[in-house]
Amino acid sequence: MAGKVKWVTDIEKSVLINNFEKRGWIQVAENEDWNFYWMSVQTIRNVFSVETGYRLSDDQIVNHFPNHYELTRKDLMVKNIKRYRKELEKEGSPLAERDENGKYIYLDFVPVTFMLPADYNLFVEEFRKNPSSTWIMKPCGKAQGKGIFLINKLSQIKKWSRDSKTSSFVSQSSKEAYVISLYINNPLLIGGKKFDLRLYVLVSTYRPLRCYMYKLGFCRFCTVKYTPSTSELDNMFVHLTNVAIQKHGDDYNHIHGGKWTVSNLRLYLESTRGKEVTSKLFDEIHWIIVQSLKAVAPIVKLGKYLDELMHPLEDLCIPQGCVYLLLRTTALNDLPVMNNDKHCFECYGYDIIIDDKLKPWLIEVNASPSLTSSTANDRILKYNLINDTLNIAVPNGEIPDCKWNKSPPKEVLGNYEILYDEEMAQSDGADRDLRSRSGQSIGLKGNRARDSVKHVLTTWK
Repeated sequence: MAGKVKWVTDIEKSVLINNFEKRGWIQVAENEDWNFYWMSVQTIRNVFSVETGYRLSDDQIVNHFPNHYELTRKDLMVKNIKRYRKELEKEGSPLAERDENGKYIYLDFVPVTFMLPADYNLFVEEFRKNPSSTWIMKPCGKAQGKGIFLINKLSQIKKWSRDSKTSSFVSQSSKEAYVISLYINNPLLIGGKKFDLRLYVLVSTYRPLRCYMYKLGFCRFCTVKYTPSTSELDNMFVHLTNVAIQKHGDDYNHIHGGKWTVSNLRLYLESTRGKEVTSKLFDEIHWIIVQSLKAVAPIVKLGKYLDELMHPLEDLCIPQGCVYLLLRTTALNDLPVMNNDKHCFECYGYDIIIDDKLKPWLIEVNASPSLTSSTANDRILKYNLINDTLNIAVPNGEIPDCKWNKSPPKEVLGNYEILYDEEMAQSDGADRDLRSRSGQSIGLKGNRARDSVKHVLTTWK
């Protein structure tokens, strides 16, 4: 009879611990032999660190990829998406097609963004093209709305600059890196209030890319009605949807927590905007998620080369952190792709904002989406999220084996549904990157064909 899974966590949340105990798993200390470790992003750094890291065995799995930050740090996410678009453009891919104004037709899903201090001059140049625009500044390494503020004048950030002539940008505190993005000042409003979407996406492997969308995402509403008025730029209860901010507002509702299920949003949009445009919107959201993951996923040819380098290093029982460092310091050093470690899976929290034209925008991706429950419904949702995640990551609740193909049967997916399976796409012999939206499909040469009879399913599903 197989032994029980031994678990560790440094995140003391009941939705985690109750799921582990329900399965009859055994809690052990970090310095004991364990099979499953649900850890914080700080701990994962130590596990894969060259100095303090250690070698994981085939019966151990963790809930983060070693360099998850390539997607979950605000600056790196944008940098990698920009690089991905340029690579597709160089290849002559129809996905990188631009319109007459130079905007990407299919890959324009992140607001115009610059990194500070590095891109300060470029930002100023862009700002002066439209001096009436509003921008939002965010520290790259923080979450829950911390350190975020809006600006609409250059003078508001010049105080952050040591020398405006050389554009040497330094934050007031500790030279912390920031991103500054064009603020979406025309968000879709419901009841006059701004909201965003929190969607959960599980990645079981990056090569081949296999990801799942959780059906039970939700909307997070601001407590104060939205206004683009410059007099309210400092009012975060108008602009930021983070629960960590909104729960301190006078109008915060502790019963529903200012949240609405995605299914309710869909019903609302279908009744007010129509089913076709609503389906198109959600199709585009799924498209954004898949493309953002592809932006950091290892290239197939590169992946084979990595395998050739990886196997002999693994045979020498070198810690994972050292293996990763060795690979990163080869000629591949400048290719910021996800290290597809077989011991890893990850549940990301995607934040999407929809504008009043029903265009979705990717705002950020969270490596450790909050497991704190603000309401009773929230607690149930997050308990079920962890339950369904574990059913996929740890098949049958048994001691994990990293050598399995990470392709679970459909009946164990629960509220997850397959969003993209690269292996399946390749075996079908079709170019799964060429999608269709609301009956539009892009052919191999970029031509469009309209199916007037019915909505054509996205080809990447």
